[in-house]
Amino acid sequence: MPPDKDLLQAVEWIREAKYLSAFTGAGVSVESNIPPFRGENGLWATYDPELFDISYFRANPAKSWTLLKKLFYDTFRDAEPNEAHRVLARLERRGMLKALVTQNIDNLHHLAGSGNVIEYHGSVRELVCISCKKRRGAEPALLESLPPKCECGGVLKPDIVFFGEEIPIHALLNVEKTIEKTDVMLVVGTTGEVYPAAFVPIEAKRRGARIIEVNVTPSSLSQDVSDILLRGKATEVMARIEAMLPA
Repeated sequence: MPPDKDLLQAVEWIREAKYLSAFTGAGVSVESNIPPFRGENGLWATYDPELFDISYFRANPAKSWTLLKKLFYDTFRDAEPNEAHRVLARLERRGMLKALVTQNIDNLHHLAGSGNVIEYHGSVRELVCISCKKRRGAEPALLESLPPKCECGGVLKPDIVFFGEEIPIHALLNVEKTIEKTDVMLVVGTTGEVYPAAFVPIEAKRRGARIIEVNVTPSSLSQDVSDILLRGKATEVMARIEAMLPA
């Protein structure tokens, strides 16, 4: 099947970009068997989002942790990066992709080998004490007794953004720096419906960046934000893009 004109144009923009960045969402990780939050088979279709509010966590840490461990740590434990994650990591190693902003908390971009990853919503890779704010790795031994406790006696929580919490300032600052430099942005596997994260490609577009969207179906960004929409699975489209780039 010959490449279409949009794919050819996207590859040309990527090849000529002075500062290529990427913005990824759940559509990348679903191909690693990680369920999305939204949609027909999303977590919100089964679980009340209020269970993921920081006020609920503080009031019911043991109950909250039972659910968190089941949905995130037990599920993510066997998940592996897929070809979309690996292509993005290889583009970074080649010096083409400068920064990657992700909404995903599953750590798969890091496992794939990406280095400059801005985790907008945090990551399950670390735990943070709600009392003393000390951080530590989320070792399996810590999760044998729930809720896990810090050395100070405080409850540890996943270092992810719960409802009712602010986006970490370091993530906001790094995203701002990335947007400022970006002339081409790959937007892969996101609905564009989660705010404030959805402002990332919107702001990049406002500042003059070309937006290349990769999604199975059109998103809320497709009509007014994206310059090109490449429809298909993230693994397949990213593999085709990489194959067309010069060695």
